[in-house]
This record gives sequence, C-alpha cells and structure tokens, in this order.
Amino acid sequence: MEFSVFFAGTGGSLPTQRRGLPAILVRRGGDRILVDCGEGTQRQLLRSIGLTELDEIFLTHLHADHWLGLPGMLKTFDMRGRETPLRVYGPRGTKDLVDGVLKYAGRTEYDLFVIELEHGHVLERDGYEIIPVQVSHRGQALGYVFDEFDRPGVFDPEAATAAGLTSGPEFGRVQRGETVNGVSPEQVMGPARAGRKLTISGDTRPYTALCEAAWRSDVLIHEATFAIEEAERAHQTGHSTAAQAAGVARDAEVKLLAINHLSIRYPAKVLRDEARAIFANTVLPRDFDTIEIPFVERGEPELLRWIDLSKMQAETEPAVSEQP
Repeated sequence: MEFSVFFAGTGGSLPTQRRGLPAILVRRGGDRILVDCGEGTQRQLLRSIGLTELDEIFLTHLHADHWLGLPGMLKTFDMRGRETPLRVYGPRGTKDLVDGVLKYAGRTEYDLFVIELEHGHVLERDGYEIIPVQVSHRGQALGYVFDEFDRPGVFDPEAATAAGLTSGPEFGRVQRGETVNGVSPEQVMGPARAGRKLTISGDTRPYTALCEAAWRSDVLIHEATFAIEEAERAHQTGHSTAAQAAGVARDAEVKLLAINHLSIRYPAKVLRDEARAIFANTVLPRDFDTIEIPFVERGEPELLRWIDLSKMQAETEPAVSEQP
C-alpha cells in the first residue's frame, strides 16, 4: 500500500521562484491529506500532480504563510461541483479563521466541517491514526503524527497444514483472525509486523513533546528556518535551526530527516550540510519532490526528485506519431 509525501511547497514565510509556501500532501492508499495550505498551493498542485480531491486538510498553525491558499482552494472545489464533505482541522482559532474568510469568499455548496484539535486527540482512520502534537511556536501550533497500526505476521502454510488445516478457505479464515478447528492465528502466523510512521513538525522550536512523538518515525519532516549562527533569533521567533532539527532526528532515532520551511537567507546546501553534520541521513526536498515510505521489509524511505520522475514518465510514454 502506498505511503508517500509530496512536497507542494518547501519555503518559509516568503515564496521564491523555486520554492512555494508550506504545503505537504500525504498519500496513503486512497487517502489524500493536505498538511498546510500556503499561498499558491492549488497552483503548485496544478503544475505538478494535479489538484486532487482532498479527503482532509490539516493546518499546523494560523500564521498566514500556512493557510492563505485555503480560501481559493475551497472555492475551486465548489466551482468544480464537489459533492463529498471536506474536513479542515487545526488548532484553536481555526473555526473563526475559516468562518471569517468564507464570509467574504462565499460559502461552499458541499459540506465543510472545521474541527479544532488539541494535543492528545487521536483521529482513527482505516489502518492508521493521526495524532496532533503540541509544539513550541508563537501562538497555538501543532505537529502531526501519522502512525500505522501493526500488521499481522506472515502466514506459515506448512505450520497450518501440520496443525490440521486444509489449504483454501480454512487458510484464509485463520489469516483473518479466526480460530479454525481449534487452530488459532497465533499458531500459524509469525510475529506482528510494524506499520509505518510519519511525523510533521510544522513551525516550532526544538520541543520535547515533538521529539517523544516522533520516536522511531520512518520519516521526520522538521522545519529548519535558520542556520546555527542565528540560533538566538530562531528561538525568539519560535523556529529551529538545521542543526536543532537534526538533533531532534538523532534523539528520536528516526530513519530519515527531511528539512523544510527554508529561508531565503541561506543557500539550501548550507542548511543541508549543517544538518548532516549531526544526522547523516538528512535530505532537503525541493518543490514537487516525493518521499516514498515502504514497509520495513521492502527497504528504506527514499527521496525521489521530481525532475527524475518527470524524465522516467517521459521515457515510458508512447511516442505520438505526426499526422501527414
């Protein structure tokens, strides 16, 4: 089952020619969940993978660079004739924000629900949970953890046959958790296999609750607005340096760190190298890049560059012959 992250915007505060404002699309199975919706997000999606019919939108906090793209996107869905409900989640104040902008942008014909979250809420989905985590920024702010449930162990057909089960429906029933002819799943299934875990920090100073929530994530996406020489300014403004983001990744024992919310103050290489000096498995996504998160038995998380994916797609598309 697919579990990936698409970076629609990796910049911080100000858009640049190469980096849009914060927006991350989480794709798991058929679910499409947007985390933050900075100015220009729908345009970024249209330029790349298309403006998909989102299932849910989560805002990390209510600073303008993280939500200014939301009113336009909500109205675009309306003009396209969306019929399915849409839920927008965020910290305290989100409902007032959405109500306020829609007062002037116009209400939607589809059902729009705005839900305010607190640290410790757990949103259960099909096969995974979404957990908001309090972070340390200016005002109410949340990070989010996407945590899959453990999967059943691997079925052992030889053990099942030895226990007296017959290949076919009986094998299927015991794999679905039934006890069949006195044979329980525990007798013929291996140990449970871990699910996958993704943590997104939003804007924050280094914060203990986030580090604990990110424990052994497959991927941690952590803001890195400043370089280490401006650590004091980072603290004053509620942000992190690249080195501090790497310290969180190291302490949380994550597999892969992706730094984002990048400032125009520095060449990207400066922040990447600063982080790698502390946590070697650090990547710095560009807009439209993707991180694939496979099951543990199938490999490690991997950053896929948009330019490489575009080339692969072009090479596999059939040539169009010219008409005389």
